[in-house]
Amino acid sequence: MRKVIALLSAATAVAALTGTSASAAPDAAAPADTGQGKLVWSSCNDTSTPALQCAMLDVPVDYADPHGRKIKIKVNRLPATAPKSKQQGPILLNPGGPGDSGLWMPAYISGQIPKDVASTYDWIGFDPRGTNGSEPHVVCDAHYFDGERPDYQVSQGTSKAWLKKAAGYAADCAADWSWLMPHMTTADNARDMDGIRRALGAPKINFYGGSWGTSLGSTYGQLFPSHVRRMVLDSIVGPTITWYDHNVLQDKEHQRRFDAFAVWAAKADAVYHLGTDAAAVEKAYQQVEADLRSNPVDAAPARGKIGPAEFEDTFYGGGYNFLRWPRMATVLSAYVTHHDTQPLNTAYNLYAAPGAYDGAFPAYNAAQCTESAWPRDWEFWKKDQAKVNASAPFYTYNNMWYNAACMFWPYQGDPAGRMKITGKGLPPVLLFQATEDAATPYEGGLAMHDALPGSKLVVQNGGSFHEILFHGNACLDDTFTDYLRDGSLPKGGGRIAKTCAPEADPTPTYVTPPPALTRKPTLSPLSPTDPEAVHGVLR
Repeated sequence: MRKVIALLSAATAVAALTGTSASAAPDAAAPADTGQGKLVWSSCNDTSTPALQCAMLDVPVDYADPHGRKIKIKVNRLPATAPKSKQQGPILLNPGGPGDSGLWMPAYISGQIPKDVASTYDWIGFDPRGTNGSEPHVVCDAHYFDGERPDYQVSQGTSKAWLKKAAGYAADCAADWSWLMPHMTTADNARDMDGIRRALGAPKINFYGGSWGTSLGSTYGQLFPSHVRRMVLDSIVGPTITWYDHNVLQDKEHQRRFDAFAVWAAKADAVYHLGTDAAAVEKAYQQVEADLRSNPVDAAPARGKIGPAEFEDTFYGGGYNFLRWPRMATVLSAYVTHHDTQPLNTAYNLYAAPGAYDGAFPAYNAAQCTESAWPRDWEFWKKDQAKVNASAPFYTYNNMWYNAACMFWPYQGDPAGRMKITGKGLPPVLLFQATEDAATPYEGGLAMHDALPGSKLVVQNGGSFHEILFHGNACLDDTFTDYLRDGSLPKGGGRIAKTCAPEADPTPTYVTPPPALTRKPTLSPLSPTDPEAVHGVLR
C-alpha cells in the first residue's frame, strides 16, 4: 500500500474543507465569482420517463479558488408541466449516503404525490461530487468489499487484518485523490447545490433530503438561508453530534431493531421454525454465523464466498427497512432446518454483494472522517467499542470496521466539531423522524428541531423506516404534500407538532428464492420501487 502523506496542516485542511469558519455570516460564505459552468440539457434516454433531462455542470474543486481545477456534477431534471403562473421553482433532492446517487429521485418522488402538486415543481436530482455519474468517479480500492472479508468480531483475532485493510484504504485514497479528497465534505456539496441553483437561474430552491441529506440540507441552509424557499428533512442527523458518537448511537439502535426482528420471528414459529422466543431466534442467527466461519458458501454470481462478515452485512439492512424481515427469517430457517444456503445466497446478492458501496464509500469517508475529529488511537477504539459491544453485539464491530479508515484518514477533522447550525434567516423547515430509526436515531430529530427556530417536527411514534416518507402512510405523505402545495405546516406547538402511527409489521411468509441468480450484482441491486429497497444508507 502507498504511504499516507498528509498534504495539509489541520488548520489549512479545515479552511479548505469548509471554506468558512463555523461563525461565518450566512450568505457570505462563498465567493461572488464561483467559476461554475452552465447546464446544457439533453434527453436522458430513459424510456420509462421520456421527459427526464440530463446535464453535466462544471464546478470548482476548491471554492476558495473558483478559477482553478474543475470537476463535473451530473444533474437531471423532470420539468414542471403546470402553467408558468403556478410553477414553484426547482426542488433539489438528495437520498443520503454520504454519496448516494439522487438521479432516481425526480421520477420516483414526483410520482408519489398528487399530480396537481408534482406538476408545479422542477424535480432536480444529482450525483454528489466524486460519485457515480459525476466526473471523476472516485474509487480508492475497487475490491475493498470483495468477499470473503475478515471476520468483524474481534474475538476471532482479525483486528490486525482489519487495521491493515483500513489503513491501506486511507492510503490509497490519499495517494490517488489528494487533490479532491479534502474538498468532498458536506459543505462542498452544499456549495455545488448553490451552483446548480445559479445554473438553473433560480433565486431560491426547495429541497428534500433524507439521512445524510438532512445534514446536507441544513448545511446549505446555514450557508445560504436567503436562497431557501422550502425545505424538508426526513430521518435526521443531529446537527452537533460527532460522527464517531453518531455511529455509537447507531449500534445501540440497530441492536434494538434486531431484537424486535427476533421477537417478530419467534411469534411466527409456525412459518420459520426457529423457536417460540426471541432468544431462540438470536441463537439461530449466531449458529449460522458460527458455521460460516468454518464453512463459507459460494456467493455466485457475486465473486468470492459468504463468510461471517458477508452474513452480517446481509442482515443489518433489516434495521433500515423491516420489510426485509421475512427474507431474513427465511435465510435462517432454510439454513438451520434444511442446511439450504440458496436463500442466503439470494439475500446476499440482493443486499450486500461486492461493489454495493463502491459508488459512495470514498465520499462517505471523505465527509465523515474530516468533518469532526475521530479518535486516532486503536487502543481507545478497542476499549470503547468493547463497552458498546457488551450491550449491542449485533452491529458494533461491523460498524466499527466500516468506519475504521477514519483512524488513518490524512485530513484531520476539526476538534470544534461540525458546522454549527442555527437556522438564522431560514423559512420554516418541515422535519420528519421515526422514533425507532436505527440509522438516524430519534435524538437527531429533536436536536435539529431545537436548532432550527420555526421548524415543525412530525414524529412517527413506533415507526422504524429509515426515510419515513413514501411508504404509503397518508398521515406522513399528506403532510409533505400540503407543505409542497402551499407551505402549510402542522399546527401543533412544542417540540412535536404532529404524531403519526407506524405501519403494521410485515406478514410472516417464507420467501422462496429463484433457483439461482444469473444477473450480475449492480451498485443498486434493488430498484427504488422495491419494497425491500434501502435508501440513504448512513452507516
